[in-house]
Order: sequence, then C-alpha cells, then structure tokens
Amino acid sequence: MTVLFSKKAEIAIQSMLLLATKGQDQGADTRTISEELQVPKMFCAKILQELKYAGFLTSKKGKNGGFYLSDDGLKMSILQIIVAIDGNYVFENCLLGFRYCSDLHPCPVHSRWSILRKEIYDMLSAYSISDLQDISLSKIKYIQSLLGN
Repeated sequence: MTVLFSKKAEIAIQSMLLLATKGQDQGADTRTISEELQVPKMFCAKILQELKYAGFLTSKKGKNGGFYLSDDGLKMSILQIIVAIDGNYVFENCLLGFRYCSDLHPCPVHSRWSILRKEIYDMLSAYSISDLQDISLSKIKYIQSLLGN
C-alpha cells in the first residue's frame, strides 16, 4: 500500500509498467491486466480509461483488442501518472491536513515535510516508464516463479 498516493494511482503505474513489458505493439485486455495485477476488473477498467483519456494509452476493439502504450506512454514519468490520476494535492497540501500551512505559518512537520516532498517530487519526476521497463519485467518474472506460472 502506498502512503503518498491512492491505490488507484498505484494500479495505474503498475498497469503502465505491465504494458511496457509487453512492448508498444502488443497490448493487453482489461481482464488480463486485472488478473496479472490481482485487482477487480471493473476498477481496473476505469483506471485504464482514465489513462487513455490522459493520452498515456490507446485502445483497440475487437479480436486483438485491448490497451496499448501510446507513442508518448514510455516517456511518461511516474509523477505524470500520479498527477493524472490523483492530482497534485500531495505536493501542494499540508501533510497533516492543516489549512493555510506555509513557511510563514508552518504546521509541526512543515520544515521536514517540505524537504521530503521536494525529494519525492524530484525522484518521481526522474523515472519514466521506459526507465523502469526492464526492472519491471524482472519483477514480473520473479513473481510468476513464486506463483508457479
């Protein structure tokens, strides 16, 4: 479970990484993606549609239908995916939820959170789907070996 962003954003990232491991010319349907990520099919379908509307994925109907990475899909940063799904609230709001938290009127953790928030923002901005493609493929193969697939 993630701390900074929603389960929905987590599944969006994993879906993009899963599709990246298949290559841009080989997509996957919603059922396959939901089964591989072990998430409910309808929840997964909604997330995939949001990624499509954001321009990260394309889709085809029919026998060879499914979702595919768009031309720019591999270039998308992890941060861009999170912001498309959850918005930018994590990087704009107070960690403790106080209104009007700022450098002038900080909450108890403001100074430390400001530093961490910047580091997290920079890290998530630095990694694109293509940067994580090979590592993700290794991770998927490892999980499949554990499951006996």
